[in-house]
Formats: sequence, C-alpha cells, structure tokens
Amino acid sequence: MGSPGEHIQYGTTIITLTMNPALDVTTSADRVGPTDKIRCRGVRYDAGGGGINVARIARVLGGSVSAVFPVGGHTGDLVTQLVAEADVPYRRVDITESTRESFTIDEQCSGQQYRFVLPGPRLSFVEQARCLDELRDAARSAEFVVASGSLPPGVPADFYQRVADMCRELGVLLVLDSSGGGLRHITSGVFLLKPSVRELRERMGRDLVSEADQLAAAHELIDAGITQTVVVSLGSKGALLATPHGSQRFSPVPVKVFSGVGAGDAMVAAITVGLTRGWSMGKSVRFGIATGSAMLMTPGTAPCHRSDAERIFETSPEPEDIV
Repeated sequence: MGSPGEHIQYGTTIITLTMNPALDVTTSADRVGPTDKIRCRGVRYDAGGGGINVARIARVLGGSVSAVFPVGGHTGDLVTQLVAEADVPYRRVDITESTRESFTIDEQCSGQQYRFVLPGPRLSFVEQARCLDELRDAARSAEFVVASGSLPPGVPADFYQRVADMCRELGVLLVLDSSGGGLRHITSGVFLLKPSVRELRERMGRDLVSEADQLAAAHELIDAGITQTVVVSLGSKGALLATPHGSQRFSPVPVKVFSGVGAGDAMVAAITVGLTRGWSMGKSVRFGIATGSAMLMTPGTAPCHRSDAERIFETSPEPEDIV
C-alpha cells in the first residue's frame, strides 16, 4: 500500500493522522498594515498540520511514531521532504489537488503575531478511502492513534467517527484534537479528547464561562460515552483534566513566549508519549503542559527542544484535585 518512496516503520507505538496538512511559512515584518506592501525578512518553512506537528514533537521526545497524511503538488512534495528531514517515518497518500500553505507573520514593533490559514485541497471519496486504508494498515500494531487538525473540503463531518470506529475495531486508543464539525459529530470511541475552551463551547452549543461550567461539559461527554478522558486546554491558564474518577487543575508554567503556533500539538504529543511510558494520566498531562510551554519558546512551528521540555517538567507544579 502507499506511494513509491515513502518511509514506513512498522510496529510503531503512535500513529498520527493529518487530513489537512500544510506547508507552514513563518516570517517577520516591522509593521503589518493594510494597502501598503509589507516588506518581510527571513523565512522559515515547516511541515504543518495537527498530526504532523504531533509526530514531529513525539519524535523529539523519543517516542515511537509514524505519520499518515494526504498531500499533493509541489507543496505536498516539500511537506513530505520536511517530514523526512525531521526523521519521522510516514505514509503519504497522493491526492490530485495541491497541499495548502499557512502563513505566520511576527510584527516586530508590537510583538503581535498574525496567522493566515487556508482551507486546503478538496479530497475525493477515493482519496479519503485510501487515507483510511493506510491508517488501518499502519495502526494494526500501534497502541495509540492521534487524529489532529481540521478536515479539508470534501471530507464529511463524521470522518473522525469513522476513525474512532476503526480504532475500536483494532483495539487501538484514539486521541482526538479537532474542532468544528470534526468534533461535533463524534458520538463514541474516543480515549482522550483535547479541546480548547472555544472548541468545547462549540461542541456543547452553550457558553462555558466558569471552570465549573467547563468541567461539567467535559463530564457530560464522558457520561455520554463519547470519550473516556477530556483534557481542556486553557492556553496561558493551564489545563483541566476530567476523568470518570474526578477532575484536576493544572497550573501554567511561565516562559518567555516567542511563538504560540503548535503549542497545543506539542501538548498532545507529550501526553501521548507519557502514556506510552506507562505514566499516569496526571503525570502525562503535566508533561504535556511542560512541552507546550517549551514549544512557546521556539520560532514558528519549529519543534521544541527535548531538554527544555524535560527541564520545565521537572519543576512544574503538581495538579490540584477539584472537589
């Protein structure tokens, strides 16, 4: 199965799925404004999209990981090249339309960051089926599948439910980090769901102003059998963990922020790597917050350093039980 020239590793512990990869382009400018040409300086190219970002960070952390993703055109070739250069084994599914690009501009005068995200290529039914076939083959001997990121045009909103059904059939644990329709149409089969507050609010269809509101929503998803565990990312305020046995609050770790791109993906990567090491969920989430903090210290979607993640983890506070 797959495409000529792909780099495949069998017996991998973590398989990531990225249905809407991107070539992430990061640059800087003195000032960003309308009408006038914005003269940029310096440019960085990274392979992006949720699952690819997760795979790159998991690899940095020493995890056994492979990535499955559809790509097309010259942009897709460059994404594939960058994944290979990151030493991440992969399965590439060729598609007709070109892979999207995403742009990040750092404004020097204000320290603000501007992100421009394109919708992505339209995948045909046959191309979608090939993605599922590759995922099934790759995941047969895996412990975790991490499905992360948006769904591209043409892919039905219940696609991640099909992934969840496949994982249940194979006996593989699914970690899901998605938004929009991809999250709203999940009804069962998730092991760990990692929404932001905004994504959780959209999923529930109501305001979630307080911590109590957010935890109540998370436990509703657990009680409904949609997921076994929910980690609610609070950004600069840390995270909340909801399980059938209770809830915990995780404090943020203050660091000097260079770029916020990819911090959530780094968090998911580290949580999953922690679980493959046999760590408790609480310890794994602490590692996730530490790695997300380390990711904030890097430019664009450049991967964080393992030494930074481990150093921050060693000094990060223990979680608080929420009664």
